[in-house]
This record gives sequence, structure tokens and C-alpha cells, in this order.
Amino acid sequence: MSVVKINVLTVPAEQRETLEKRFASRAHTVESSDGFEWFELLRPVDGTDNYLVYTRWRDEESFQAWMEGPMKAAHQGGDTAGGERPKPAASGSTLWSFEVVQQAAPKSA
Repeated sequence: MSVVKINVLTVPAEQRETLEKRFASRAHTVESSDGFEWFELLRPVDGTDNYLVYTRWRDEESFQAWMEGPMKAAHQGGDTAGGERPKPAASGSTLWSFEVVQQAAPKSA
């Protein structure tokens, strides 16, 4: 079954809009990656500073190929005219990894 990667980003309140805009500007960049299955950016609503970036992949190899290719290139490039890399919106990051052992979908009517 699939693997799930959840990147836990600590984002101070004053950087939330910046983070969300950066993800929106890169929307659709992961979808054509081989083995990619799902993406969600989850905004905290319970008083924490932790955003969750949820991705699901066919297998670990697909995730690693994306990490070493498109994701690495996107994070090394600059977003400004001078090519400088902007300051990160997150003050910390932790990657959680899971294997999907059971799943369910809504029943068809």
C-alpha cells in the first residue's frame, strides 16, 4: 500500500499568509510526479503554530525521487528577480512517515 509523508511546519502567526501564498504559487507542481497520489496543506485551528503538509505516494522510492528532483530544485531556486532565496516562513520542520495499512472511502449510493 501507499506511504504517507506529513511535514509538520512550525509557522509563527505573522508568517501564515506568506506560507500559504508560497504553497499556492507552487500549486500543481507535485501532481505530475511519478507515484504521487495526494496532497493537502492543513491550517491549524486549535491554537497551535503547526501546519501539516500531507502527501501520499505509491511507495517510498517515488517520494525519494521527488525529494531529490523536483522538490530539491524548487527549494534551491530563488523567488526574487535577483535570484535570492526568500527567508523561510516556517521556523521549524519535522517529517513524519507512515505506511498505509488500512483505508476506507465513502460507500457508493
